[in-house]
Amino acid sequence: MNPQYLSRLPDSGFDRVDALLAPVDDDLAAAYPGDRQQPQPIHTVYVSAADAGPDTPRVWGDQAVELLDRFTEALSEIGTTGALPDVRATLERSPIQDLRIDFEDGYGWRSDDVEDAAALETGRTLRQLSSDLSGPRSLGIRAKGLAPHERRRGIRTLELVLEGAGGVPDGFVFTVPKLRAAQQVTSVVALCEELESAYGLPDGSLRFELQIESPQAVLGPDGTVTVAKAIQLAEGRCTGLHYGTYDYSAACGIASRFQSLEHPVADHAKSVMLVAAAQTGVWVCDGSTQVVPQGSDEEIRAALARHYRLVTRSLERGYYQGWDMHPGHLITRWLATFDFYRDALPAAATRLQAYLDRQGGGVMDEPATAQALATVVLRGLACGAFDEDAVRAQAPGCTVETLRDLLTRAVVPEI
Repeated sequence: MNPQYLSRLPDSGFDRVDALLAPVDDDLAAAYPGDRQQPQPIHTVYVSAADAGPDTPRVWGDQAVELLDRFTEALSEIGTTGALPDVRATLERSPIQDLRIDFEDGYGWRSDDVEDAAALETGRTLRQLSSDLSGPRSLGIRAKGLAPHERRRGIRTLELVLEGAGGVPDGFVFTVPKLRAAQQVTSVVALCEELESAYGLPDGSLRFELQIESPQAVLGPDGTVTVAKAIQLAEGRCTGLHYGTYDYSAACGIASRFQSLEHPVADHAKSVMLVAAAQTGVWVCDGSTQVVPQGSDEEIRAALARHYRLVTRSLERGYYQGWDMHPGHLITRWLATFDFYRDALPAAATRLQAYLDRQGGGVMDEPATAQALATVVLRGLACGAFDEDAVRAQAPGCTVETLRDLLTRAVVPEI
């Protein structure tokens, strides 16, 4: 403040406003702590517990490479930046970033003895994968849901997975399917607390995702946004919101042939999820497509092109993660992701450098825009679409440290 200006407002006036806003400040800081610093995975791979094992990432990667080699020409025509060799290298090195072993719809109902054994084996698998440097950086299970007829089975499976794992594997998260009421989240938090107490686990070590598969999870009977309440009731344990394409579409009465990630009901639900999760540190994940690259060569080429288009569409709309249900999806997931960030880099780097230099031009960016541009570049770096040298070649001032400072608006060039 200018010391030469004499304010007519007494200190008590400032104090009164501060006193009124202090609890509001605290509530906002608690509810909206900001985005998480660790990189968001580009996908979640779902594999039935009947089929999953420690070699699942390698098997999926090998199958994806085989398909890529068969359809290199078609994929070269789909891609925009020549990223296919880098995609192939990624599939050979570390094809799956996030793995979820499924005990729900992808597993079905089996005898208790069979599911018990599968849960224990899954725990051992997750423990082994969590220590593999080339394995998924995050992993876990989707157990059965919270409805009365299945909740005890789901809880038992989760407990046995932890038993088999000997605790909580690094990067572990479990998915809660078919959320319908915000109050259900309170019971999930209680379950986490009970399991942590029973197994001597550190407080807060169990985290979960919420799967949005019903209209009630988006809009409650009182007209409020259920998923926004659910995030706040999770007490910091909720890490993600996953859209369930087909359950949600069916619940809205959409005919099966029109159910997809790009149907208007899907766009509405995901937009609500994105707004509810904004600034909370909770990631939003798009759903799946049931069209897989199988069948004739023509059918495979069409499925690859379709999945590439859907992934690109999701990225353009701010959904940086999605489900993959087939090894062939890994090809177009990585290809579309690399292309998206590589296509974005030249303009983003130029604008960021101009912002840092405070130069004029056709676009005058504000701190919020610089923050968004830095986010895009950091996401591209995190997934391996390009390295820091490629960024510095186009924007010498854009080190990783500078980009991270722009996220927190610690860098604001003087005018």
